[in-house]
Amino acid sequence: MNTAYCYCGSAKNFEGCCKPVINFSKKAKTAEALMRSRYSAYAIQNIEYLLATTHRSQRKYYSMEEILNWSQSNKWIKLEILKATEKTVEFKAYFLNAEHCSKIHHEFSHFIFENETWFYVSGDFFD
Repeated sequence: MNTAYCYCGSAKNFEGCCKPVINFSKKAKTAEALMRSRYSAYAIQNIEYLLATTHRSQRKYYSMEEILNWSQSNKWIKLEILKATEKTVEFKAYFLNAEHCSKIHHEFSHFIFENETWFYVSGDFFD
């Protein structure tokens, strides 16, 4: 059993935290849990999961190639959840870009619960 901490920063191991959600053997129970699993999916470059958990009304705005490029060109360091409500999550994702510069992606994300499943809808970005 892998005891490495989960990418999402939960202090649980990946095998018992985000991996079952990313593998669709378990559903995210909250918008925050979905956000955490999506961050982990970026870290392991599971692009199919990222598209599948984006609400169908928004998928046309994303391409697998662009998501894969963003995922692969950055080294994901840490996820910090600043605030979570039932349908929103404000977070900071810390990463190193291709030039090895420290960066922070600060986002206020919106989620929807539909057909017993959480989906990412959109995000407002902070500078």
